[in-house]
Amino acid sequence: MTLANEAAAPKPARVAKEQAEIALKAAAGGRWQDSAEANRAILALGAEIRVEERIEAQNRLAKALWELGDLAGSKKEYQATLALDPLNRIAERNLERLKGLIKQVGKKTTPSSEGATTPAGIFIQEAGTTGFAQLTNVVDAATLAQVNSGDAVELVVVGTRLIAKANGVEIGRVEPRIAARLVKLISDGNVYSSGITSISGSDIRIIIREERVSTQNVGKVSFPTAMRTSDERPYTKGSFFRDEDGFDDDDDESYEEEVLPVERAVAEPPEKTADDAFLPESEEVASED
Repeated sequence: MTLANEAAAPKPARVAKEQAEIALKAAAGGRWQDSAEANRAILALGAEIRVEERIEAQNRLAKALWELGDLAGSKKEYQATLALDPLNRIAERNLERLKGLIKQVGKKTTPSSEGATTPAGIFIQEAGTTGFAQLTNVVDAATLAQVNSGDAVELVVVGTRLIAKANGVEIGRVEPRIAARLVKLISDGNVYSSGITSISGSDIRIIIREERVSTQNVGKVSFPTAMRTSDERPYTKGSFFRDEDGFDDDDDESYEEEVLPVERAVAEPPEKTADDAFLPESEEVASED
């Protein structure tokens, strides 16, 4: 190789940055094989790049392999992350879930369907227009193998129930108290988006965002209690909705009596999957603070 060629060769740091951008873009479009290849290219640089870049690429590769159905491969990459950073929370959390999944469904599972992931904006909380819910009637572990925090959720009204679907498959039902209010608002024309904020075993929690209010629902707040709750107690169990059939939000006294002590804090950012899995570790820690 000539001196001119050596001078023209891109520096490892630049290569790592370019490949990281490719990996991020591929993941955002659900092209997990492309994402895996880009992250492998970063890891091939080894000690020529910063350890932080290797950790981020390691986690992204683990995520991509999971989405491709290679649970054992994903587990291996998360373990490699912990070898570099023993306190890495992304790897710790996902390894814990992977170990249980592998016992239940084996080392391989059905790959995720290719497609765009949940827009990150859905996880931004806004008083009155976003709320949190827990799913009931959750499906089996095999069906949930390719469902992760950050995945988009489709809400489908079936009679008086509000069914939650991810990757085109039913994963559970929105808890009745919350469903009762939203079903009526949806039937009158409101539109909502949703995404998974956390998943642990059969415990799945979602965020629901009001996207459009119909003319029939003007003045009706989708998540009334969320507007009245302080920053110290962002959300309380079962307190987004009223038991009564109507939507009159003026009866503050009777409504506030239903607020319970905090039992389940769900105002948390999604665990690092989908788009958020590909944020730098430093940003992930900052978001949790």
